[in-house]
Amino acid sequence: MHKQREAGSGKYMTFRLDTENYGVRILKVIELIGYVEVTRVPGTATSVRGLLNLRGRVIPIVDLRAKFGMGQTVPTDQTVIIVVQVDVAGQSMTLGVVVDEVLDVLTLQDGQLEPAPPTVSGALPPDYMVGMAKSDKRIVFILDIDAVVAPEAREAKRAA
Repeated sequence: MHKQREAGSGKYMTFRLDTENYGVRILKVIELIGYVEVTRVPGTATSVRGLLNLRGRVIPIVDLRAKFGMGQTVPTDQTVIIVVQVDVAGQSMTLGVVVDEVLDVLTLQDGQLEPAPPTVSGALPPDYMVGMAKSDKRIVFILDIDAVVAPEAREAKRAA
């Protein structure tokens, strides 16, 4: 599987959505910020939380719970916006993703990333999930963040 090799060994920022653990390549992460209210944009997808002015740069914010059909995030003191750099249709773009809680950085060695079972990977579009890894007593679903946020990133580019 091409994506599995692409995502193999390396470091992953892990986070929680509801009771599930996910990870994205740490090289995609620019920074973490505590949740702040964002400016809602009328007419956008429900997964687009809005826009955030981040030190003079306006970036779209995507609610991953809403994106994955878990309902909108109700912010708590653990809610975090992970600012990521993604590649959408050959163009680099900065945006934020809202998660329930950031967990830790997971280091994977070659061979530790496994394909997700069909019953699990069928819950999300196949291009969203690269695979899964076991860490201590938990399972972490590794995401291709570029693919996950591509529709919202395209929508944000059109609105700009």
